[in-house]
Amino acid sequence: MTTRRILPIGSLVIGLVFGLVMLVTHLLVKPPAPPAELEGVLRSEFRPISGFELQTRGHGPITATSLHGKWSFVFFGYMSCPDVCPNTLHELNSFYRLLADEAGAEPEDLQVIFVSVDPERDSTENLERYVRHFNRKFIGATAGKGAIERLTRQFGAGYVLEPETAPGQYLVAHTSAIFLVDPLGRLVASFSQPHYAATLLSQYHGIKVYFSGTG
Repeated sequence: MTTRRILPIGSLVIGLVFGLVMLVTHLLVKPPAPPAELEGVLRSEFRPISGFELQTRGHGPITATSLHGKWSFVFFGYMSCPDVCPNTLHELNSFYRLLADEAGAEPEDLQVIFVSVDPERDSTENLERYVRHFNRKFIGATAGKGAIERLTRQFGAGYVLEPETAPGQYLVAHTSAIFLVDPLGRLVASFSQPHYAATLLSQYHGIKVYFSGTG
């Protein structure tokens, strides 16, 4: 007589839950193929951003939780940047205004965060004044050198302080891409130079349509 081995119900439940968790994790991290117009913009994997804290003036600390519930455009730079940073912030403001004009109101589900990689020279007070020059809703943030390095590694954003030309005078070579974090706190896209407001708007709309179909 053959004895049939019966798997305990508890083991079945645990196995099903584990399989469901693995499936959800895969869907959260590995996206389906993007449309042609978003190739090179959407990331091949969605990377959750976690474990950081930035300081601001007037906005409180920026942490991973601050990235949840909104689309976050994140740009790394520094206040003394002669061209790339002000030009990028100008285009981000134009993009923001285009969105507001379309909707008839400022977007509530979007935030722009300018992260200084030069905390020695860029205080939170000065950063707040700097970003408000472009848009009063933009957030300027920074942190200590170690915290900035850990955060830039998560985004894949590099930077190098160049040699001083005079005491306290130096340039910073840095990644010029704009990064997009989705409302789940995942790095999902990056926009390379050159930046144009109309192009950003078109790509942003395409990304939102893409996510409305993929979750």
